[in-house]
Amino acid sequence: MENRVNIYSYKTGYPIDNIPLPGVFLLPLRTDLLKFVHQSISKNKRQPYSVNSVSGTKTSAKSWGPGRAVARVPRVPGSGTHRNGQGAVVNMCRGGRIFGPTTIWRKWHHKINKNQRHQALMTAIAASGVTSLILARGFELTDIPEIPFVLESSWESLCKIKETIKTFEFLGIDKQILKKKKKKTNNSGKGKMRNRKFKTYHGPLVIYEKSIRFLRNIHSIQFCHINSLNLLKLAPGGHVGRFVIWTQSSFLKLDSLFPYLEPQNEKNKSNHLNVLNLDSIINSSDFQKNIRPASKSLKKF
Repeated sequence: MENRVNIYSYKTGYPIDNIPLPGVFLLPLRTDLLKFVHQSISKNKRQPYSVNSVSGTKTSAKSWGPGRAVARVPRVPGSGTHRNGQGAVVNMCRGGRIFGPTTIWRKWHHKINKNQRHQALMTAIAASGVTSLILARGFELTDIPEIPFVLESSWESLCKIKETIKTFEFLGIDKQILKKKKKKTNNSGKGKMRNRKFKTYHGPLVIYEKSIRFLRNIHSIQFCHINSLNLLKLAPGGHVGRFVIWTQSSFLKLDSLFPYLEPQNEKNKSNHLNVLNLDSIINSSDFQKNIRPASKSLKKF
């Protein structure tokens, strides 16, 4: 039996049509591949950085050599100051260079195999249709009628946020947005100094085909065009199970973007003979009349 998905009205919240479920939702989940691709993609945003190549070595420090019962590290020359005789240059000394100074010619960015990237996207989309995975990520689905959740295409033609607030209210999405907004905690580490003071919590992801500009100012809601799907948004942190709201036009495009190939054993299932019926088939009159009679004379070679 063919799986079908309901299309819901953004005005009433009731189903107005149904369409077949795209084959991408039936694919196995390759989370190992998704994590690998996600890690490589996230590295491609990095900016090269390094320390100054001569930092910590700008001194005339020289080792005192053996025979003084002190370590043979370079020591600062001179007299009359505390600095005299202090170790310098090497990485265990105060003010010395670091071990293995960083360089800008490190391999910062990674090329990603096209097939692997494509399969990782398919895994992320397939996981967005599994209710248990979405619940495990902390999304509340009590008022959501169905997963995957698809709204009619006319929703994209709205212009203002207040026109879609009612849609979010009867679907319970407004509760999720407020919940994510209240859950505001400080980021640990140096990120507080680098314009990342607070942790960011992701709400639903809206996938559209034409325009969804009226959602751009709503907290924690992200959106993505169907022709440029982003794995960093579909599986933030490399974890599957993002709650996705599809528009009808974008949902119908999935079959052309990710054609579903039947597994080989399912495809050729009808060609296989049942062993239990093999004797009855061979001994049937229809089968016997089409075969030549057994030869009585033996061939001598």
